[in-house]
Amino acid sequence: MIVPGSSSQQLAAALAEETGRPLATPTYDRFPDGEGLAAVPDFAGDEATIVAATDADAAWVELLQLQDAVREAGAERVTTVIPYMGYARQDESFGDGEPVSARAMARAISTGTDRVVLVNPHEAGVAEFYDVPVETVDAASVLAEPLPAALDDPLFLAPDEGAVGIAETVRDAYGAGDTDYFEKHRDRETGAVAVSPSDASVEGRDVVVVDDIVATGSTMSESVAVLNDRGAARVLAACVHPMLAANAVTKLRGAGVDRIVGSDTLERGCSVVSVAPVLADALE
Repeated sequence: MIVPGSSSQQLAAALAEETGRPLATPTYDRFPDGEGLAAVPDFAGDEATIVAATDADAAWVELLQLQDAVREAGAERVTTVIPYMGYARQDESFGDGEPVSARAMARAISTGTDRVVLVNPHEAGVAEFYDVPVETVDAASVLAEPLPAALDDPLFLAPDEGAVGIAETVRDAYGAGDTDYFEKHRDRETGAVAVSPSDASVEGRDVVVVDDIVATGSTMSESVAVLNDRGAARVLAACVHPMLAANAVTKLRGAGVDRIVGSDTLERGCSVVSVAPVLADALE
């Protein structure tokens, strides 16, 4: 059965439809003292696929409970799909006495599963922290589907040189356009940081700024402002994981983003395309 975490109900339903597997209906309760309880009263069978984005601390606890619940209900094999892995940016210790948070979380999840599937983790190396087999899938290609069919001389821009691959993936799936990346320039006197495309001209072109995750939107907003100053025709933002914390949407729209496109690894208003087909292939 496909077992959804509370943050991944739409994706789990889409994955159940894609794979033809039955969809369980967990319950998510919270006690007056703040403790949660995730249960799967209708679970049946010997195999469970839990689909749970860990976008908040409570989601990690809920996932551990779901793993234990399906084991208690008779599951002999458990696959844990983490469409968005929180703490993936904390993949090392950045100061004395600090934890490697991604490692701590991965070890905890490993105790209740036989296999893990990750979707575009922010740092690929976090897969090594798990104590069970891990498969990492690249779902960036699905971001091409909701883009306008007739982009004008499109340019797909990555936030830095290291992320050009994700821009190339979206460009290839779209079937037309160029790719480039932003370079950061620091003023030695003031310390101010400016961003600009490294090579490509943007004037009169439709530009798609592509990233794996948009969290606060600050960096992308700065980039969008530069594109508009340089005469881009339209600027669209596309990301696999639309975290969009706090006022990120307002920042992006205020900077001149025409449209925000995200997948359902995190279920937000802009989650207009599903990664279910990519996950279904990984689960075969």
